[in-house]
Amino acid sequence: MNPIKAALSATALIALTAPAFAQEVNVYSSRHYDSDESLYAAFTEETGITVNRIEAKADELMARMEAEGVNSPADVFMTTDVGRIARAEEKGLLQPFDSGVIATNVPAHLRDDENLWTGLSQRARIIFYSKDRVENPPRTYEELADPKWQGKVCIRSSSNVYNQSLLASIIEADGADAAKAWAEGIVANMARAPQGGDTDQLRGIVSGECDIAVANTYYFARGLASDVDGLTESIDSIGWVWPNQSGRGAHVNLAAAGIAANAPNKDEATALLEYLVSEDAQEKFANSNNEYPVRSGVPIGEHVATMGLFIPDNDTPTSAFKEHAATAQTIFNEAGWD
Repeated sequence: MNPIKAALSATALIALTAPAFAQEVNVYSSRHYDSDESLYAAFTEETGITVNRIEAKADELMARMEAEGVNSPADVFMTTDVGRIARAEEKGLLQPFDSGVIATNVPAHLRDDENLWTGLSQRARIIFYSKDRVENPPRTYEELADPKWQGKVCIRSSSNVYNQSLLASIIEADGADAAKAWAEGIVANMARAPQGGDTDQLRGIVSGECDIAVANTYYFARGLASDVDGLTESIDSIGWVWPNQSGRGAHVNLAAAGIAANAPNKDEATALLEYLVSEDAQEKFANSNNEYPVRSGVPIGEHVATMGLFIPDNDTPTSAFKEHAATAQTIFNEAGWD
């Protein structure tokens, strides 16, 4: 055979037998859970694709992606809340994906309507209270602003993205004027200046510093599942309310992920997102942080199940968190919410 033809034939054979994937996917993640290692290991075993992770705060990862530009190795960007993945969207750091698997398994209200990201797990932001000191706790977010709770409420700062998304949902439901009155009412009812994370708000109930607290469900479930200092030993003294169950339902936020705008391994990134919404992965992903899966029919973890069932706010689109973000921050500032 002609040497040139032989070389061409060998090249063609290599092309035909080469794997479809580049065999790696680079994940920029603001999740910091060791349990994710087993999840990614299972993905690698199933697909042969190695998962490389860079972990940092979401804002730091976005700044890094912007600095890296078209040369960024990031394939998947993952956050613990819709607010920050919306910021990545606004910065042009994400690209749309086309996946029938995700469209089939993740309800439309739990993913971006332009397929720039998909939710991976859910958590509700709800009301907690002291069983010993509160007989009739507030039943809605709006009732938290009632003057009868003056000096009783612990809640995080206005810079916290969970509170920003909550206020954005109130703007969507009740309008900006009502949302401003609500924020002013919460400030008037604060037991202390905002400080610490959600676990610290729950600890405030235990210590007696406040009677009411607002926190994400997984912080409480974590206290049930493990020994959380200042919380677990007295967790039986804390009750909870699923807010707005006779109305729009409890406010829900999401851990979410999308494909980076300059992803060098887009097919592998899509494969990872599709894997993360599979039944097995959904159970592991949600349970690792005591959250709720986004895929229906997936078993809920023991400690999350202890908190019972609730009606979520499925009417407020997640896009509202992004659309009202600026207004929410203005309201917080005007209300004097630190």
